[in-house]
Amino acid sequence: FRKTLLAKAVAGETNATFISTVGSELVQKFIGEGARIVRELFDLAREKAPSIIFIDEIDAIGAKRMDVGTSGEREVQRTFMQLISEMDGFDPLDDVKVLAATNRIDILDPALLRPGRFDRIIHIDYPSLEDRVEIFKVHTKRVNLHSSVDLHKLAEETEGTTGAEIRHIVIEAGLSAIRRGSKIVEKEDFENAIKTVLTSKAGKTNAYALFV
Repeated sequence: FRKTLLAKAVAGETNATFISTVGSELVQKFIGEGARIVRELFDLAREKAPSIIFIDEIDAIGAKRMDVGTSGEREVQRTFMQLISEMDGFDPLDDVKVLAATNRIDILDPALLRPGRFDRIIHIDYPSLEDRVEIFKVHTKRVNLHSSVDLHKLAEETEGTTGAEIRHIVIEAGLSAIRRGSKIVEKEDFENAIKTVLTSKAGKTNAYALFV
């Protein structure tokens, strides 16, 4: 969420066409499909230039691989090599810029981070307490909240969460209220939602934006 907003902001500031994809969408089951999608992505970006290509979760295709013995791993490798080829290719990128994002920079193939590829890295920290309060306000604007709900306390309890995760918490809390047969979301609904989201979050690391 934070990474995508940053990429969109860059595109907006430069009046560039914003073309977004997710690394997992480039992982295809059929031979050559992933590489074809990457080629078409860059062809579209050149056609719409000035443009920015944003690849979220690039670790899905750009992680270090010790074994490419399976057909699935070989297909991911083909897709990865096509991405490298497009970034290094004979056709200059000119007015096409490539941004990527990952929560797992530690597992990226070093080939991605070489000069001329993704050689500028920005660490994107989690929202501050004040930021989280504001994010809760945005996502609860149309929610019927019980008087027991204190957004500041919820923000304190959600240190280390992203804007997308806070949105997920609000949705989960609403579903909890529905399951109770209530149209009003109470403190207990949020407490259950926070537990659910933070449990699924376990093991995740900070986010990074990569710029070529």
